[in-house]
Amino acid sequence: MIFTQYYLDCLSQASYLIADETTGKAVVVDPRRDVDEYLRDARARGLTIVGVINTHFHADFVSGHLELARETGAWIGYGAEAVTEFPVRHLADGERISLGDVTLEVLATPGHTPESISLLVLEHADDEVAYGVLTGDALFIGDVGRPDLLASVGVTADELGRMLYDSVQRKLMGLPDAVRVFPAHGAGSACGKNLSTERQSTIGQQRALNYACQPMSEAQFLEVVAAGQPAAPAYFIYNATLNKQSREVRDVDAAVPALDAETVEEALSRGARIHDGRDVQEFATGHLRGSVNVPVDGRLAETVGMVFAPDDEIVVIAPEGHEQEVATRFARIGYDHVLGFVADPEAYFLTHQADVVRASRLSVSEADGASRRGDVQVIDIRNAGELGSGGLPSAVHIPLAELSSRSADLDPARPVLLYCAGGWRSSVGASLLRSKGFSDVSDILGGFGAWDRAHAVA
Repeated sequence: MIFTQYYLDCLSQASYLIADETTGKAVVVDPRRDVDEYLRDARARGLTIVGVINTHFHADFVSGHLELARETGAWIGYGAEAVTEFPVRHLADGERISLGDVTLEVLATPGHTPESISLLVLEHADDEVAYGVLTGDALFIGDVGRPDLLASVGVTADELGRMLYDSVQRKLMGLPDAVRVFPAHGAGSACGKNLSTERQSTIGQQRALNYACQPMSEAQFLEVVAAGQPAAPAYFIYNATLNKQSREVRDVDAAVPALDAETVEEALSRGARIHDGRDVQEFATGHLRGSVNVPVDGRLAETVGMVFAPDDEIVVIAPEGHEQEVATRFARIGYDHVLGFVADPEAYFLTHQADVVRASRLSVSEADGASRRGDVQVIDIRNAGELGSGGLPSAVHIPLAELSSRSADLDPARPVLLYCAGGWRSSVGASLLRSKGFSDVSDILGGFGAWDRAHAVA
């Protein structure tokens, strides 16, 4: 058997290629949209990709099922409850998919979404204990999939939670301890709140260590799973919907062009927005007015989905050599309007000095002085689960994922001071507010971590 896990740190997302070495038949499970790696590996091993399976309608990225089907002629599989605009193979609970001796068995595991499935992987068709189970977003390592994302129209979070209880507590925990667990996401994903950095586990380990897999009533399960979930990025509903549609298929070798100064100016004049992917300190030193800073060294795709809209035209300023990577990461969440990148940012800045501004980043002592002023709006943009460690006095909690939609709650004429845990997200949030016309916005160097350490010493 060939079993390969592909892990994408930017989205904490795992996809899989499973094949029978004798027949050369393979399936890809939960593929991302840039599918060249799967195709390259299949060619190198002499494999034929016959099927593409999505464990559910993903909300945090655009799946590459249409791209793989176009390139290989493979069928596309979803759970029996899935309704799509394109032809699919509906996979029933208990159905077996033979690749040769290697066999996949479908388990209906609704809860994160109604159509969610898991896949038992049998190295040999007659094995009594499966090699592993691909759990999608039903069961994570250390957590379970949240039932409150509202990606499924007409189904309430409570109804989904009850489905999830049965899927996790009965169906998945009914598997033998030795079965390996391979989820669709890891730590950092907004699809859960307590995901581990580990990329595989076993049913036995999850039975012993996962809070949601402990024996409990349905009511207790609903309560503990719902508590402390991070704010969901606005683009989640867009992606969940897009994954059901016959959307535009991305070319395997897609690339965006370098833009000269005249083209950049023309794009900005008609309303294009600037994404600046440079380091937060480099951005603070000088950037084009109105730019939104989402650095390439972090969760770029998920974060741009919080601060840009799917139909925004985007001009990219990126660290040298990362221009195409940035465009690909936008495309992974279906943001297909990246016009190109500024060919020579330094030269552009020199010829447009009137448009170059600095960002205000305050030390802890400066932030303390500012926050004591009654006219400063102090905003904590961390997720709910992070607030237990404390916060600045008088801070209002607005998670970064909600900052764009709730910016109208703030007074653009008054100073704003933002902070997150370490300073990365606060640079994003501060730049977002400036792009919306807020004239006096600062964030805290080192975030709450630096502030907390300084006051602990004091």
